[in-house]
Amino acid sequence: MARLFYNLALLLLLPYVGLHLFLRSRRQPEYLRHVGERFGRYAAAPQQPLIWLHAVSVGETRAASPLVAALKARYPQHAILLTHMTPTGRRTSAELLGDGVLRAYLPYDYPLAVRRFLRHFRPAVGVIMETELWPNLVAVCKAQGVPLLLTNARLSEKSARRYARFPNLTRGALQGLAALAAQTGQDADRLRALGAPQVEVLGNVKFDTLPPPEQLALGEALRRKIGPRPVLLAASTREGEEALLFAARAQHPPGETLLVVVPRHPQRFEEVAALAARAGFAVQRRSEDAPVAARTQVLIGDSMGELFAYYAACDVAFVGGSLLDYGSQNLIEACAVGRPVLIGPSTYNFSHAAEQALECGAAKRIGTAEELLEAAQALLRDEAARRRMGEAGREFAARHRGATAKTVEFISRAMR
Repeated sequence: MARLFYNLALLLLLPYVGLHLFLRSRRQPEYLRHVGERFGRYAAAPQQPLIWLHAVSVGETRAASPLVAALKARYPQHAILLTHMTPTGRRTSAELLGDGVLRAYLPYDYPLAVRRFLRHFRPAVGVIMETELWPNLVAVCKAQGVPLLLTNARLSEKSARRYARFPNLTRGALQGLAALAAQTGQDADRLRALGAPQVEVLGNVKFDTLPPPEQLALGEALRRKIGPRPVLLAASTREGEEALLFAARAQHPPGETLLVVVPRHPQRFEEVAALAARAGFAVQRRSEDAPVAARTQVLIGDSMGELFAYYAACDVAFVGGSLLDYGSQNLIEACAVGRPVLIGPSTYNFSHAAEQALECGAAKRIGTAEELLEAAQALLRDEAARRRMGEAGREFAARHRGATAKTVEFISRAMR
């Protein structure tokens, strides 16, 4: 009955789907490409056995990268299909994995579209990264005998409360999955409370994403273009955070320190550059690929797929999405590069990793943009403190690796 009402709601929303795609395309034209895939229409069907991974957007796609490599090594006779919901996730897949995988959009959760998707690709197994619960997808996979797994699952208290508003629908979806694996014990407990019958705890595969050597070399080249000045990186910033940073910096000028701002979403590159210029700063853009002028105060990181390089080029890194209530972006990458990490008060998407990074001295928490600049300046003046935090970060990241190998075994059991 719960799924019946869910499907009625989907039918009522159908006229708005095209409008949604059109409105999103005004900032990202890619939303009007491959529209047929969102309704289960695809090109030529693959001719070999296939393992399907679903990574909704950028973070999940980056996390899936080491898992893809491990699965290709374990199952060389299988193709890997990576599905997404956003153009940025799809673009990240192309940058990281090239032609080594098939890629497509997962269709919207209409039963007919889901059936078309499964008939076309005929996956041996489906793997949803993190927490994307689609009731019809789960039900149709179960009906057609496709084992569907939820792995690397994380569920914050906030997300758990949202799912709990629809208890029957959520419980049905969780119980329809072939198996579940969570990042932490807390995630597993929240999933069980929502109705999941059994949940394994395998750790977080994001710890297994190592800084690529070519990205570290690119970071060194970028640092040469910057010169010897101190560099504060604001990585993966979200809407509203940049304005707070620029206002705080205007009130407390940090001398010769260069502020590098890398917005989380590429459609905001122009907006953030204009925001910095309106705040009165001398602005330069990474896409200019030129030496950073001595007068430049803010460098906008308007490039995709170079986040590790930005970390390698900086002295102190602030991880965005944490200053305002977005739950934080991935702080593990900055730790893996060995940079001191500053995080804001909102870290519910990485609560376990954030607490552990704080405990071991790899990260410091700040409450406001003003505190962020003060903490950054203190670290920039103290090379020994930066070195201690950087080493703690590397050790923290290394200590928690290994979830990918466990996840491959988890998937292999379902395939058997």
